[in-house]
Amino acid sequence: MKKFICILLLIILTSTTVMAQVKTYEGRLDAKQGVQLTRLAVEDFTAWEGARLLRADSIILVRLAETIRRDLNFSPFYEVIELDTFYMRHMEMEVMSLLGWSHLGAEYVIKGEGQFTGDDITFKYRLYASKSGIEFGRGTFKSPASNHRRLAHKIANEIIYYLTGEKGIFDTQVCFISKRTGNKEVFLCDYDGANIYQLTGNGSINLSPSFAPDGKEILFTSFMHDDPQLYQYDVTDGKVDQLAAYPGINSAARVSPDNQYIACALSRDGNAELYLLNRAGRIKRRLTRTAAIESSPCWSPTGNEIAFSSDRTGSPQIYVMDKDGINVRRLTYVGGYNDSPDWSPRGDKVVFVSRVNGKFNICTIDITGDNFRVLTERGNNENPHWSPDGNHVIFSSTRTGTKEIYVMDRFGNKEFRLTSGGGNSNPDWSDYLR
Repeated sequence: MKKFICILLLIILTSTTVMAQVKTYEGRLDAKQGVQLTRLAVEDFTAWEGARLLRADSIILVRLAETIRRDLNFSPFYEVIELDTFYMRHMEMEVMSLLGWSHLGAEYVIKGEGQFTGDDITFKYRLYASKSGIEFGRGTFKSPASNHRRLAHKIANEIIYYLTGEKGIFDTQVCFISKRTGNKEVFLCDYDGANIYQLTGNGSINLSPSFAPDGKEILFTSFMHDDPQLYQYDVTDGKVDQLAAYPGINSAARVSPDNQYIACALSRDGNAELYLLNRAGRIKRRLTRTAAIESSPCWSPTGNEIAFSSDRTGSPQIYVMDKDGINVRRLTYVGGYNDSPDWSPRGDKVVFVSRVNGKFNICTIDITGDNFRVLTERGNNENPHWSPDGNHVIFSSTRTGTKEIYVMDRFGNKEFRLTSGGGNSNPDWSDYLR
């Protein structure tokens, strides 16, 4: 294991030496872009058709509304507004009307009612346009009351679909590395940082977790058997299988969108090169052949291309090639150090790490090589990955002094922290759960 840690350190030192020879991009941070937010309101939920509620039932309805508000407010396109009691008193209103919400700026209003039977809750909601009063969305859900958070996420997903025509991401998950138990282990949580729990417990160094497209497996590199080898964790039953144990480093594994292949970095022939494996871990093709360090492969949404990092021109830059390793083209020319690319599910952009004004920041660039944008401004930021809808980016940052997981929208706005306690890194975002 010491041997391979030394190899990793050598790679880092080599890259650092190269970086010192290349002028770092120094520039002004562009003003963050965004969109005009559409405002909406989520009313407090009530009992279905006047049914009486126990205190515990009322608490669940309150938590349902709170979770849906947080979910909808998470969107880069919507802003949830709160009830203005002063306005109600001024207008002598006992119950807020749709027209009242419209006067407060809400274009849409969500109303909801719940009914409790045994351990279950049946919940129905309605979505209104506040000015016209037209109802253009409704739904009914039944769930164990104890699972009210998941129920709220499903409702918010459906509302987002009514409003945008796109799937909501509120029941997706995030995997990451954490040192909270003393070792670098793989953890899993909801998209908003709730329900964190530990997956691996091998007491070793685990790195670079990555979801398979169906969200049922997580690939990661581990030193659990001394050498850095590639493993797969089955989320449904907790089973861990070894996928690749080639001589040298087995790392940075990413599964293709069709779940048929794995792109990864292997140093079996000396320096780190990119390879294509089948899902059983057997080599199908070597993709790169240079004297440089090739790393961080990621797939295009179609699965026809791969973006990756290479220092073949003297410093780490982002490149794109066909999935067969041909038609290589350089994507980034701004910045002396660009690494860790991730291709947007929308197909239009790549997010990556770039050294900007002496710090590592999260940046995006169009797949054409245009529109280089800096999204972060504080601390050192690493490991960016897109949400499955391409509207958000998850990443790790040292902005508060310790390394934590953060999320922001694709414009660099609406940042919030998922983890606490320090030592949290290497996040990846699941696809839509199936």
